[in-house]
Amino acid sequence: MSAGDAPLILTAELPPDLHRRYTDLRTEYFPPERNYLEAHVTLFHALPAQCEDELRRYLARLTGEITPVRGQVEGLMPLGGGTAIKLSSPEMLTLRDEIAEHFRGMLTNQDQHRPRLHVTIQNKVTGKEAQALQAQLAGTIEPRPFTFPGLALHAYRGGPWEFIRRFAFRGK
Repeated sequence: MSAGDAPLILTAELPPDLHRRYTDLRTEYFPPERNYLEAHVTLFHALPAQCEDELRRYLARLTGEITPVRGQVEGLMPLGGGTAIKLSSPEMLTLRDEIAEHFRGMLTNQDQHRPRLHVTIQNKVTGKEAQALQAQLAGTIEPRPFTFPGLALHAYRGGPWEFIRRFAFRGK
């Protein structure tokens, strides 16, 4: 895959305290042979590589007009063969909808649908293992408000993501 062929991944950044805590949970509970990433909230899984320049310009303009976006930790979220932290943020989903509309016609089938906002801390394990972790963590993931500080763009090359650029929310 050449530099210009890698699909682009857009994530919502977590505040530093949540990023650190959820990355620690991923490190502890995600199968180590598949854990290439820190905690993240995926908004788009595979934007076309040929859109990178336009996406950079669009996101820079958009995030420059937006104040940090409110979110809420809701608690644990079963994934069948894994466990996640469920998040909610009508504002982030509205922002994601704007980006999706701008790039309509270029989105994969998966990216044409609104995501369920979450941070995966365990994946690709048996249902029994996932249920055991959920029982262990029950009551430790309390609902709480937080603020997303920005967005991050990455290139997917089959393993660890290649960081491209951060887009901080800078609006007034």
